[in-house]
Amino acid sequence: MTDQSTPFKPTADLAEIKRMIPHRYPFLLIDKVRDMVEGKFAIGIKNVTANEPHFEGHFPQEAVMPGVLQIEALAQTSAVLVSASMGLIDKSALVYFMTVDECRFRRKVVPGDVLELHVTTIRGRGKVWKFKGEARVDGELATECVFAAMIVPPEEG
Repeated sequence: MTDQSTPFKPTADLAEIKRMIPHRYPFLLIDKVRDMVEGKFAIGIKNVTANEPHFEGHFPQEAVMPGVLQIEALAQTSAVLVSASMGLIDKSALVYFMTVDECRFRRKVVPGDVLELHVTTIRGRGKVWKFKGEARVDGELATECVFAAMIVPPEEG
């Protein structure tokens, strides 16, 4: 699935993530991606810290990571998987949400948690991909959803 000039790697550190997706602080919500299986599966890692800007206004007396940001972190993990699988590193491709379905929030995510973002490809072909996402803390399910996204080359953006 990858371009012949770009070998597939099962991991991506922060520097590599920044070469694959356009997000930057404060909206880059993943720190690394591991256990990638080309075109099929990946686990993103988000170290949740108290100094993140959303905690100032999202229940400041009891900091809770907003669910929408957990979904965004799942989407960023899937974007790295697709970029790595399709050989799109340094190509400035954009990824746009199309749908979010069957979303459930099961537990709070708070500063100090390590959020594991499990994404599994349901359908992946061409520009449109669909995923099952699960965000977990210490093995416990925090958030789950099914979502679809469109990969757009920069010349079409």
